Amino acid sequence: MNRKRSNSPRRQKHNANSPLDVDATKLRIIGGDLRGRPVQYSGEQHTRPMKNRVREAMFNLVGPLVKGTFTLDLFAGTGAVALESISRGSVGALCIEKHFPTVRLINDNICNLGVDSIATVTGGDAFHWVEHRMLEEFSPPENTCWSIFLCPPYAFFVDRKQEMLDMIQTIFDRSPEGSHIIVECDEHFDPQELPNPESWDVRSYPPAVIALRRGITLATTIDNQAGD
Repeated sequence: MNRKRSNSPRRQKHNANSPLDVDATKLRIIGGDLRGRPVQYSGEQHTRPMKNRVREAMFNLVGPLVKGTFTLDLFAGTGAVALESISRGSVGALCIEKHFPTVRLINDNICNLGVDSIATVTGGDAFHWVEHRMLEEFSPPENTCWSIFLCPPYAFFVDRKQEMLDMIQTIFDRSPEGSHIIVECDEHFDPQELPNPESWDVRSYPPAVIALRRGITLATTIDNQAGD
């Protein structure tokens, strides 16, 4: 006699970038003063938390660069990247996130880790914020370099590629000398399209690709503006 098929739903396949991934949902701080502390993630499908191993690899690449800098985390998601940066010596952080329930989650993570005196979160679209609100609302300590993390949905580097490149160029132009930019994309975007492509340190951690631009200089921004 044939057995009846189970009515229970099959386990759905998901790619390595899916929020359903166990490693993606059990977030924690990887290194520094807050090492091992958990970071809450609601499981929202639209939020793509960077997997622990990718975040660890990224900060191994960034190394001590974040120490003493002020972190700007665009497309912040859970805020884990900004919190990791603070754990490793960043003097403060501002997270930008457009999904307001997730803004509340980031704020909870900031408070739970006891860094609410140096970390904040702002609700809003990152593209609009950089273009229209950054100069008014972003006020890190004077004479402090920035560490800027851009970890958007990967599709933005395809569907909104020019907006992403314009945003990166604007950040180049507005960042103080000595600042660092870290971009996370995937294999569908060619890092050679980044401003001054020869200046980026590019590493692959499938499915992620991490590009690091160390120590922005005034000469870089002048050269970029001259080419416009």
